[in-house]
Amino acid sequence: MSLFSLLGAMEIGLIFSLVALGVLISFRILNFPDLTVDGSFPLGGAVAATMISAGHDPFLATALAIVAGAVAGFITGWLNVRLKIMDLLASILMMIALYSINLRIMGRPNVPLITEPTLFTILQPEWLPDYVLRPALLLIVVVVAKLALDWFFASQLGLAMRATGANPRMARSQGIATGRATLAGMALSNALVALAGALFAQTQGGTDISMGIGTIVIGLAAVIIGETILPARKLVWVTLAVVLGAILYRFFIALALNSDFIGLKAQDLNLVTAALVTLALVLPATRKKLFPRKKGGA
Repeated sequence: MSLFSLLGAMEIGLIFSLVALGVLISFRILNFPDLTVDGSFPLGGAVAATMISAGHDPFLATALAIVAGAVAGFITGWLNVRLKIMDLLASILMMIALYSINLRIMGRPNVPLITEPTLFTILQPEWLPDYVLRPALLLIVVVVAKLALDWFFASQLGLAMRATGANPRMARSQGIATGRATLAGMALSNALVALAGALFAQTQGGTDISMGIGTIVIGLAAVIIGETILPARKLVWVTLAVVLGAILYRFFIALALNSDFIGLKAQDLNLVTAALVTLALVLPATRKKLFPRKKGGA
């Protein structure tokens, strides 16, 4: 695999590590099966691309994309907390609604950004090629997001959110407003996913209404792969594992599609994804069978 392909895989992996961090919050911390991700990812791209193509500042467009994702996640949580709709069904309803909302925002199925200024073209120095700059800037964004999440979940609100997902009945008995914690967590989760969508649109030269299909699968795959290669209990290591899982996931995808002897093509992407997720699910159980823990002596 060439250096260009390697950097491209790292670029996409870093973007989807933000998705994986969002999925970690909903699925692992809040124990909330959230399919809103498939709608909030293109929502971030739609808001950012539409505003940039209309002549607005890319930084402002990206910030508003984050806000839009947070609102989408908040509504999903509100449907569950206030209207008592089952969590999975609430997220499905929001995902379906976001398809029409994204079309409304864009006004058409896709919005190109090839000739428009983006975060990456504005920040690009003349001496640095874009295929090196994009992964470098994305790495900074991911590191900042990871450290901010580590700090947040060590705060009082973050600990309340973790308690809500671990044992909501016990959390309520301790005076924690579990409903508010769920709303805040869902907003934070989808804000990260929308940020990833906005950055994805700016790196790929545009957004498309169908670019969110399968996003939740990629996020879950990154979480599962990360937990497999770096099992840990401390959240600092869990967030690191998720980021590494997303990067490794895209690296394996690129390696499989660029290996001529395997014979895979671009249309086999979903097949490779399914195989990698299956392998990640099977590996922990296989490792326990091959390397059982030794029981301590009396």
